[in-house]
Amino acid sequence: MQPPDPSGSVLDPIGERIADELLRLDNQLCFALYSASRMLTRAYRPLLEPLGLTYPQYLAMMVLWEADKAGETLTVNALGERLLLDSGTLTPLLKRLDADGLVSRTRSPKDERVVELAVTAKGRELRAKAVSVPCSLLSRATLPLDELLDLQQRATKLARVLVDAEHADAAE
Repeated sequence: MQPPDPSGSVLDPIGERIADELLRLDNQLCFALYSASRMLTRAYRPLLEPLGLTYPQYLAMMVLWEADKAGETLTVNALGERLLLDSGTLTPLLKRLDADGLVSRTRSPKDERVVELAVTAKGRELRAKAVSVPCSLLSRATLPLDELLDLQQRATKLARVLVDAEHADAAE
């Protein structure tokens, strides 16, 4: 009989080495994505500050500008689905955008539980100023454009796969 392992591990030495590698922070995809996301958000901050937007507000406005250009009205739920956010997270963000005069929120005449969103004239004016943000950010990222586009496509694919898996789990 072997003496108990002082580390408390129940794994054999090979299993323990595998566990060590599996649990190394630098080996985690989630940490690589998390740290890149945090740094990207920080890089956006000085670009969005002159527009009076936070990063989540900027994301919401981009979706709303897309809908506005297409002549569509979005609901809070549709915006939440697009941004992968729940209405509890979106409500304060949208209240601020509404208070700033960038969007209007109105109850649907068909179903008053549904809140419809529309970009205001002031919100459209902000769009013209926001056009410089992606270009300014790209100039800070010193990776070649094709690598950035590949990264964006792969991250989008990963998000889609994870959303699909979450929906499949919920359906069970």
